[in-house]
Amino acid sequence: MTSIPKHLPGPVTADDVDLAVQLAVAALGDAPDEGWDAPAGTLEWTCWQTAEHLADDLFAYALQLGPRAPSLTTHVPVSWRRETPGGPASTIFVDRSEGGAALLQVLEACGALLTSMVRTTSSGLRSHHGFGPADPEGFGAMGVVETLVHTHDIATGLGLPFEPPGDLCARTLHRLFPDAPADVEPWPALLWSTGRTALPGRERQESWRWYGEPR
Repeated sequence: MTSIPKHLPGPVTADDVDLAVQLAVAALGDAPDEGWDAPAGTLEWTCWQTAEHLADDLFAYALQLGPRAPSLTTHVPVSWRRETPGGPASTIFVDRSEGGAALLQVLEACGALLTSMVRTTSSGLRSHHGFGPADPEGFGAMGVVETLVHTHDIATGLGLPFEPPGDLCARTLHRLFPDAPADVEPWPALLWSTGRTALPGRERQESWRWYGEPR
C-alpha cells in the first residue's frame, strides 16, 4: 500500500462546512442594512442577492444528499425562480424588509442543513452535480468554496475585511481544484481558481470549474 505524504491536506469535513458558514456570518454581521444593495465585488448581483444565492447553494447541496437513491443525472426537482431580471435563480429568498440579521439567519440555517447532511450521509453515496456526480465530502467542499468566495464578494461590496484560514482553503483546493497553483498561499490560490483575482504570472481566469467527483 502506498502511504499518503504527510504534507497533503486532509479531507473536507462537516466541521469545515460549519466553520466556513460561521466565518461568513461573523464577517458580515456588522453590515449596515442599507449596504446590502451595493454590488457584490465584481459580480452583477447585489450583496443581498449574492447572500440569498449562497444560502440557496447550501440548501441545494444538502437536498442532493437527502434521497437514499439520488439521481446521477439531474437535481432534486425543486422549483427555481428569479425575483428580479438578471438576479439569481433560487428556491431560497428572504423578505427584504426583515433586514440583514434575518438574511444571515437564513444563511446560517441553510449551512446547518448541509453540515448535518455531510456529517450523516454514507460516504459511498453519489448524487448529481453539473461538474460530475459527487460524494458527501465533495458537496461539503462545494459548500465551503461557495461560502468563502461569495463571502469575499459580499465583504468586498460592503467594505468589510475577510480572510479565511489557510488550512481550510488548502483542504478545499485539494479536494476540488487539482490544478490549483501550489506556489502561492491557499487563500489567493482559491480566489484565483474561482476567477476572482490575478496572480503574479497568472491572469485572472474568465472561466473556471471544480471537479466534484471523488478521485
